[in-house]
Amino acid sequence: MLNRSKTRSGERRQKRLSRTYPVLSAAIILLSAVGASAQEPITITLQQAVQLGLERNPTLLTAENSAELSSLTVRQQRMQLLPSLNVTSSTQQSYGRTFNQDEGRILNQTTQSFNGGLSSNVVLFNGLSNLASLRQARLTESANLSDLDRARQTVVFTVLSGYLTIVEQQEQLRVQQENLASVEALEAQIQAYVDAGVRPISDLYQQQAVTANTRLQLVQARRSVELARMSLLRILQLDPSEEYIFPAPELTEPSVIDGGVDLDQLTQQALSRRPDVAAAEARVMAADQAVRIASGSRWPALSLTLGYNSGYNSSSETDFFDQLDERRGGSVGVNLSLPIFDRASSSIAKQRGRIQAENARVSLEGARQGVAIEVRTAFLDLEYAEEQLRQAEAQLRAAELGLEASQERYNVGATTFVELSQARAAQVRAASDLVTARHGLVFQSRLVDYYLGNLTIANADDL
Repeated sequence: MLNRSKTRSGERRQKRLSRTYPVLSAAIILLSAVGASAQEPITITLQQAVQLGLERNPTLLTAENSAELSSLTVRQQRMQLLPSLNVTSSTQQSYGRTFNQDEGRILNQTTQSFNGGLSSNVVLFNGLSNLASLRQARLTESANLSDLDRARQTVVFTVLSGYLTIVEQQEQLRVQQENLASVEALEAQIQAYVDAGVRPISDLYQQQAVTANTRLQLVQARRSVELARMSLLRILQLDPSEEYIFPAPELTEPSVIDGGVDLDQLTQQALSRRPDVAAAEARVMAADQAVRIASGSRWPALSLTLGYNSGYNSSSETDFFDQLDERRGGSVGVNLSLPIFDRASSSIAKQRGRIQAENARVSLEGARQGVAIEVRTAFLDLEYAEEQLRQAEAQLRAAELGLEASQERYNVGATTFVELSQARAAQVRAASDLVTARHGLVFQSRLVDYYLGNLTIANADDL
């Protein structure tokens, strides 16, 4: 745990330095797009959106600051193990009068003096409280670094979810646009049939009502796209007055679960990878160190003091360096402090530490149970999403065949407009359901990665 803390601390500092480049690249992209034309849209890919989210998210910035503060605490506690070294110096100038026996008169006299020295204090033993404090600081740092990792994963998933919502709504808009083109073509066809006298005027009126409703659905689809855009812009903290383009990433063919998934093994995998679980474990150990610190305060404290000093006085006839040599001196001492009565402060601190440690263990157990439930629920939902996609594909094929058959029957006068309208509505619903199912499966698969602790910026766009 402690080695992991050191490694991750270095990685965090390296990442903080390297973050300048994605920030700069994103800024160049945005500024160049804005500077080229006030009306030219700004293109933001999924990878760029994730980078912007990581750079601008206020919760993530707070987590980074907490990790930095804990790192400073570790340095402070480490320095407490070193001996203290103090340099002391004083100078004094005295004014007065003195009687000169040789001359038989009183003279004004000015005297200058200087004293300087070094002192050091070394803690030899204090109940190992200093070592426990250092371990506690390192464990707290490890917990905060784990919190930072989980915060990054959460930001990645949030941005990914928002981006996929935009892509899904854009595809739903395309479905409605294709539907409008189809119903307008059908309206023209029915108009020709009515003009030829082979179809009643009521068919035309009904189709005109369908066309009007389809146009309204298209307006609603555009609204859904815009709402999804505004939601992502809020996450990325971008200017909503600008126009943005979010190109759809290439979606890979989803893998089908064969039913042989070992949920117990995946749960153990998640428990070993999830940063929030690692943070909870570190805080349990940190709380245990607080108990040791309180226990150490009840032991005797032993320290070694070292000192060296010298001085100079102008009233002496000896020159400066000779005086420093003559007046030099040193000291060595051992200090022992034995607590007899501390008004029960150590006992109360120990009890408080035990309660905090128990609370930390309860939180850890809750985190582990939460992970187990999340993993199992996510895989159940993933299985449902895969089945939903299969059924949506079958439903669309059947609806397209049904629409084709109804269209042919209507063209020869073998069926009514109602049947044709129902077949077309079924085909549009099936196309829309397929879009929802396909993106639902992608979302659910990324949710599984998030619950397993596998979702990072490196694989965020592996869709």
